[in-house]
Amino acid sequence: MKNFKKWSIFLILVLFGTTVLAQDTISEPSQWPQAPYRLFRTRNIWTFIELDTITGRMWQIQFSVQDGGSRGGTILNSRDLAVGREQIPGRFTLHPTSNMWTFILHDQIDGRTWQVQWSNEAANRFVVPLLQ
Repeated sequence: MKNFKKWSIFLILVLFGTTVLAQDTISEPSQWPQAPYRLFRTRNIWTFIELDTITGRMWQIQFSVQDGGSRGGTILNSRDLAVGREQIPGRFTLHPTSNMWTFILHDQIDGRTWQVQWSNEAANRFVVPLLQ
């Protein structure tokens, strides 16, 4: 009887710990790396970043499940960052950082990088070169 109680308590603790420590994960859809446009998840459940992988143009995409909620797109970068360079799908990609508002835009051909800051407030959105 003592062993049964010990094993029962142990099993309850293990199951409870597994449930508490388990993370809700949503599997990312596979994306074609050479697609002309790709969506990148942010850590905000309502916001994605759409990237033109040929030019480096970007939009902050928001959706809502409520009537009258915030939906649509906001320009993050309207400049063609591949002007005078080879314009091929997959040239640009985004990398998340530990800051939920910040991504690194990377030119996979020549190594140039930009800090991409998205925000719901226009004054806090920007794209600045890091390595040119």
